[in-house]
Amino acid sequence: MSLVLLERPEAGIAVIRMNRPEAMNALSNATRVELAERFEEAAADDEIRVIVITGNEKAFVAGADLKEFADMTTADWTQQDARFMWRAIAACKKPIVAAVNGFALGGGCELALSCDIIVAGENAKMGLPEVRVGVLPGGGGTQRLTRTVGKYKALKMMLTAEWVSGSEACDMGLASEVVPDAEVVERAMAIARKIAKMPPIGVRLIKEVTLAGIDASLETGMMLERKAFEILFATEDQKEGAKAFIEKREPEFKGK
Repeated sequence: MSLVLLERPEAGIAVIRMNRPEAMNALSNATRVELAERFEEAAADDEIRVIVITGNEKAFVAGADLKEFADMTTADWTQQDARFMWRAIAACKKPIVAAVNGFALGGGCELALSCDIIVAGENAKMGLPEVRVGVLPGGGGTQRLTRTVGKYKALKMMLTAEWVSGSEACDMGLASEVVPDAEVVERAMAIARKIAKMPPIGVRLIKEVTLAGIDASLETGMMLERKAFEILFATEDQKEGAKAFIEKREPEFKGK
């Protein structure tokens, strides 16, 4: 049985679904391998324009599989290259929408933070409680959470091991929006449909420039934005978009 499923429910949209319900979708080594493979597969498929990642009603991803690393040493971690999964996700140029229900703790919260849009259920539980087991967030959590919600809220969550509900996450900027639990996947899919109808090159450049600009100076970020803006005038989709607007019709973007 696959631990991570790749589904294609609609044109232009891929759904990556965590499939380890007996373990609350915890990230075992095998799960990390499959998750990286699913992202690489979706990223390489030109027919896919947007990726939605989700778990089930009880857990998005409850965290790392503690049974696997309880006795690991520093040398073990160094030799197994545990960061390959995060690199595969970071390398994905397509927009990623996280549909978060239930537990999204530790590596699960870091997985959501690696996405571009987060739709959270009202009763989702998001946090980075790694300090409880003597470690710290190791999948980018200390950096991404702080950049997302600010130093004071991030350190309070990490140092106390407290988690927040989906509603609280949205209020503090840790989620794009919050909806009733039963509507999370439906809402994430609705967002994905809107993005899938947009010009793919423009979408990719928006993601690329935004992420690159976060750690750059304002001047550098503005330069990147200006260059990307100019590049888009060489695309067929830009001409189609302008023509469709003038003719008062829906555009047909082809990613060219």
